[in-house]
Amino acid sequence: MRAVDVYTVERWGLYMARPTPGRAQFHYLESWLLPSLRLRATVFHFNPGHERDQDYYLDVGDYTAGEKVWHSEDHYLDLVVRTGAGAELCDVDELLTAVRHNLLTPETAERAVQTAVTAIDGLSRHDYDLNRWLSTLGMPVTWRDSRRANRA
Repeated sequence: MRAVDVYTVERWGLYMARPTPGRAQFHYLESWLLPSLRLRATVFHFNPGHERDQDYYLDVGDYTAGEKVWHSEDHYLDLVVRTGAGAELCDVDELLTAVRHNLLTPETAERAVQTAVTAIDGLSRHDYDLNRWLSTLGMPVTWRDSRRANRA
């Protein structure tokens, strides 16, 4: 169990923001679970000396809304998004290892690749601006940092 500062439920997703005590790399994170896109979009608030060249980190997986509990299943593929610059597909090796060790079915892995390709396509059509892409899909996300939110 972890302390959470904010939960916000929208018809298209769940926002969660919380501190991350004990983490050397970052002290706070914000995430949107976006079930219809099979994505979790995260902003990490890095500690000095651990900054990374990224604006958003997207986890590919299944995110399911329940009446009181949401469930998530990570499908190993990730995207690192740099607004206005590009998106990098990461952890393909992890996906292949998961399939090889029967942690994911080949069908689930194929769906994960299709999800990543769809996300990269959507991002590229909106100058790699996650907020703008999501807004065109009827998912106007907000973030704690108003400068980040204003990129949309």
